[in-house]
Amino acid sequence: MKVAVYPGSFDPLTNGHVDLIRRGTRIFDRVLVAVLINTEKAPLFTVDERIAMIEAIFRRQTKVKVKAFSGLLVNFLRAERANVVVRGLRVVSDFEYEFQMALMNRKLDPEVETIFLTPKEDLSYLSSRLVKEVHQLGGDVSGLVPSIVHRALVRKLPNGTKSA
Repeated sequence: MKVAVYPGSFDPLTNGHVDLIRRGTRIFDRVLVAVLINTEKAPLFTVDERIAMIEAIFRRQTKVKVKAFSGLLVNFLRAERANVVVRGLRVVSDFEYEFQMALMNRKLDPEVETIFLTPKEDLSYLSSRLVKEVHQLGGDVSGLVPSIVHRALVRKLPNGTKSA
């Protein structure tokens, strides 16, 4: 079985993430969405909330699993018996950072391969940071995130839009 790990903070999960996960399931036997536990940042949603939302969105997709992780990604890959990392490239500016990370992961474990996927064109500008910022300023992000995520955003940040 070929397992790919799609790591990220997913704070919150966007339609761009959903697109990449779905496309990953067409390439791999299983996509393990690895939700980063980062004690250095103050996320909007807890790790458990993020995992619950992702699991709810993909509840009918048996090829998608979700787990939390911290520390080095290569250690998580070894523990999960995976050696493929899926990363999204939205714009050219993503490339430099993602390329450095891919090379570092390969240096730490020569068996690790990184596969870059580009999102659908209409999602290429989308990021979790932008979604949170636009929502906080009262903009409508309902078409940018799954409905379960939108409802959670409205609960967490009530000053944002309440449409949908």
